[in-house]
Amino acid sequence: MSTIEKPAKLRARHLKYLDDLRESGVTNMFGAGAYLVDEFGLTTSEARAILAYWMQTFSDRRES
Repeated sequence: MSTIEKPAKLRARHLKYLDDLRESGVTNMFGAGAYLVDEFGLTTSEARAILAYWMQTFSDRRES
């Protein structure tokens, strides 16, 4: 079970976007924060928090 707090700005579309980005192979996911900034107009800090949440909860979400 994950222990990271869900970021306030997180939306389901962000997780879906990151899932799709991962599947596309366009970038290493450690660099995906910049894609969130460009796509959704998030700040770098918001994007990093969302990406960290996505990374830490990835396997939990895949098991459900």
